[in-house]
Amino acid sequence: MSASARPDDTDTDDLFETSVSTGPARPARRGRSSRAQANVTLRWLHTYTSMISLLVVLFFALTGITLNHPDWVFGTGEVRSELTGTMPVGWITDGKVNWLTVAETLRADQNLKGRAGDTRADDREADISFVGPGYSADTVIDLKTGTYTVNVLQQGAVAVMNDLHRGRDTGGAWKWVIDLSGAVLALVAVTGIGILLYMKKTRTQALSVMGVAAVAVLALAWHAIA
Repeated sequence: MSASARPDDTDTDDLFETSVSTGPARPARRGRSSRAQANVTLRWLHTYTSMISLLVVLFFALTGITLNHPDWVFGTGEVRSELTGTMPVGWITDGKVNWLTVAETLRADQNLKGRAGDTRADDREADISFVGPGYSADTVIDLKTGTYTVNVLQQGAVAVMNDLHRGRDTGGAWKWVIDLSGAVLALVAVTGIGILLYMKKTRTQALSVMGVAAVAVLALAWHAIA
């Protein structure tokens, strides 16, 4: 008998496959219940929206305090200045003020910033203003000579942040930031309440505290407007 035909020469791969196929079967993993999945989703949303809104909460919390105390003077200093100049040829076209030319000239020559608006013109002078958070520049132009005077008011950092909090003279982009911040903070609050409802041990006490706080806030609000 040849060596290749010996009965004890068993294929080791066959033995491995047999041991794997005859080994104990693992129990199938059970899927999460809809209640457990909702809890996981709420925790995920609450965690990441909280991280996203962390600086937003801090900003609006601090500026809310400074807005509530307008008598505080730190960071609210004002710097006033007066600038003068002359409009270039062509700032009046067909007897009408070319406000685009006026605004571009003032930005370029006097480094004015903010949004241009509040334009007005009569038979003697023309007015235009530039406004931004904590900033204003009011310009008066003599129609005959083209000479102008700009009164600039620049406020301190706290005043700038207060205007950002209120969305005052900030433009459309920042107003979107305020709206989105409000939506994110609302989502943080709603998901926090949702997570609380799954906490059996502390649910009743926490909801009681929340109810008392809500009643207190409503009572104080009613007292403030009465």
